[in-house]
Amino acid sequence: MKTISNTDKGFVCDITLPCFSALSAEETELVRDSRVQVVFRRGENITKQGAFASYVIFIISGYSRQYIESSNGRDYNLRIIHPGEMVGLSAVFNRNTFNYSVVAITETTGFLIEKEAIAGLVKNNGAFAFGIVRRYCEHNAMLYSSLDHVLHQQTNGRMATVLLTLSPENFGGEDLTRHLSRRELADFAGISTEGAVKVLKSFEKDGLIRLSDRSIILLEKERLEEISRTG
Repeated sequence: MKTISNTDKGFVCDITLPCFSALSAEETELVRDSRVQVVFRRGENITKQGAFASYVIFIISGYSRQYIESSNGRDYNLRIIHPGEMVGLSAVFNRNTFNYSVVAITETTGFLIEKEAIAGLVKNNGAFAFGIVRRYCEHNAMLYSSLDHVLHQQTNGRMATVLLTLSPENFGGEDLTRHLSRRELADFAGISTEGAVKVLKSFEKDGLIRLSDRSIILLEKERLEEISRTG
């Protein structure tokens, strides 16, 4: 992790999130005084499950992977975090530790904002609080959808859903599959690495995808969508 000062190239002045536009000049200055801009290299942890949380992270650029670590050594990937999202909001409202881990898939830049500053804004600015709660609910809806796929789909359906979710068109043209190992893909689908490799080879044999080095190119999206729907 590298800290970026306001005199460095690449420093970002303002947080471009709609709910922050509801802040007064004084509140905006409070956020500016409570933040530090940092860059996480690919593979670096942004948060660690169970670690003490003294800040919330606003993602400026780059993509990261949010996952749950289990006691048996297996992880489950919950979702990809996009630029413009906030990480660690649960630490503001109900606990002092992170309840999930986040690791940078690509180089990721973000603001570390003291959680007390966010908590104060939520208490004193209704419009800001509404925006935060709405985004929190949207993220929870995504997690429920992710769990629904894992609980009710068969192996092929799970992997088809993962590949469609990771399609470059959902990430500004960025091919995230080349940054993910087969095990990490398997952890999105909630299956074993061996199972993931078997399904990918089956999809390639059926002409649905092409495996090119580390990338997975989708050739038949409509057929993958059908597999995703039928499970």
